[in-house]
Amino acid sequence: MADDLSTTIAEAARLLAGARDVTLLSHINPDADTLGSALAVGLALHRRGVVVRVAFGDPESVPESLKALDTAGLLVHRDEVPEAPELLVVMDTGSLERLGPLKNRVANCRGPVIVVDHHVSNTRYGTLHCIDDRAEATALIALKLLDEMDVEVDEPIARCIYAGLVTDTGGFRKAGPEAHHTAARLLETGVDAYAVTRPLMDAHPFAYLGMLSRVLAKAELDQKAAHGMGLAHAIVSIEDAQGVRSEEVESVIDVVRSAAEAEVAAVLKELRPGFWSVSLRAVSKVDVREVAQVLGGGGHRLAAGFTFEGPAEQVVAALKGALERVGS
Repeated sequence: MADDLSTTIAEAARLLAGARDVTLLSHINPDADTLGSALAVGLALHRRGVVVRVAFGDPESVPESLKALDTAGLLVHRDEVPEAPELLVVMDTGSLERLGPLKNRVANCRGPVIVVDHHVSNTRYGTLHCIDDRAEATALIALKLLDEMDVEVDEPIARCIYAGLVTDTGGFRKAGPEAHHTAARLLETGVDAYAVTRPLMDAHPFAYLGMLSRVLAKAELDQKAAHGMGLAHAIVSIEDAQGVRSEEVESVIDVVRSAAEAEVAAVLKELRPGFWSVSLRAVSKVDVREVAQVLGGGGHRLAAGFTFEGPAEQVVAALKGALERVGS
């Protein structure tokens, strides 16, 4: 794996060195890892005179908590992404479906499609794949690419990488030695860890408290689910989500997963009437990536997701059925 990764990263660096126009894509409902990785590499290319744009398919606007990462104004609306890009770099995106409205840009691309990712379920939809499923964050792979490109990793670039690293490791609770060493390197550039982390993980508008109280009041615990290891789930309807940002809705899973009686936590988020995006988390024993794959999704062993169309009750029933299939 290490040799293969080194080879593909070297090839990716070579392709980017000769590029004059690069589009970097993040997955829908972008988080700090996908967007931070794209912005870090994009900023390095921008400084070299390359025409750079960074985009994602949904939602319409950039999550408020991530805006500060874009120090060079590289983010554009999805409608500004060329129908046939010259060169694509897709960050932290396991499948074409995760690109949403921008997935056709991969087939239309006139040049290479470089995929940088750490999902074991990645479907290898590009032409060059810099994938390491042992990396705690895609940001770590993006940093390897920057190093191969001989980029000076200064504070603005380091801040983007740090944002991806701190969030995807759960505030370093799931980080190994390499991640901690990398964090130290990033902090030495002048990154203010608290200033980066607070808006991403600890700060919410007051309306979040009301949304959370409504959602948690309806949360349910089924201790017989997942072969008796327990499932805690909550539902965020369109009505519940009114008046709060997408990142507030995404963060509900971090509260539900704290239920000590459940090995698995799930949050159903209604994107449009009857259409749900479901986040899954596990403590240690259940591979929720396999559960998500049964339902057409993917992700990591302890953090995954899928989409589903139908009544909420049907989604929960399908999830419980998938939990029984996996590991049985």
